[in-house]
Amino acid sequence: MSCVAALQTMRGMALVNAATLIAELGDLSRFANPRQLMAYLGLVPSEYSSGSSTRRGGLTKAGNSAARRLLIEAAWCYRFPARISRELRLRQEAQPRPIREIAWKAQLRLCTRYRKLARGGKPAKVVTAAIARELAGFVWAIARHVSPE
Repeated sequence: MSCVAALQTMRGMALVNAATLIAELGDLSRFANPRQLMAYLGLVPSEYSSGSSTRRGGLTKAGNSAARRLLIEAAWCYRFPARISRELRLRQEAQPRPIREIAWKAQLRLCTRYRKLARGGKPAKVVTAAIARELAGFVWAIARHVSPE
């Protein structure tokens, strides 16, 4: 089973998006935890700290910009309520149950989080970046269930 096929079980990750993401990132097992992947993609806030004061800034935008852009584009799909479309169901059929469960858990969490942040008054671009950061964590979780080729 390939990692590209496994990633296609997620909303916003069709063939081209999943294949490009894996081509850009390579082997995801090199990241010990999802936070390392998020930092590599530049989806974490920058920090300015001195002594006891800590200030958080915008995204660091370090690392792979193409992969970051793909995740942000995929994150826009989570504006809408969670559901499995016919096309997504067809992509999921060949995948094992644990991968489908991770994809559904991601969809439930990210759709709910998008609405909650948007209702809280956050700008759409900020909300989408936050969703992309969490989406990277779910991508990492799915990649852990795929055997390396």
